Amino acid sequence: MTKLLEYLEVALHITTIICLVAIAISLILFIYRVITGPSNPDRAMALDVIGVCLMAIAALTSILVITTKLTDVILLIGILSFIGTLALARYIEMGVLIERDDD
Repeated sequence: MTKLLEYLEVALHITTIICLVAIAISLILFIYRVITGPSNPDRAMALDVIGVCLMAIAALTSILVITTKLTDVILLIGILSFIGTLALARYIEMGVLIERDDD
């Protein structure tokens, strides 16, 4: 039974490393999309997915380090990504983030 647990631990470690590498590659591609995106909505979508990739990296790092201390970081990244997406959507729609009344 302990031999099986050792094999599963090694498999989990290898799988986590492979997932981290795949997410890092996709993160680089999304950064490229943010820089060279053909339109602003494409850039907004890429920024939103970058936030999801950062949450996944934090979660996988939490698995590798065997800790639950990074759950607050994951939640914080999610909240900031959501607020950033809302602000960017408002900017794309209206052209300004804060409306100023000159009355």
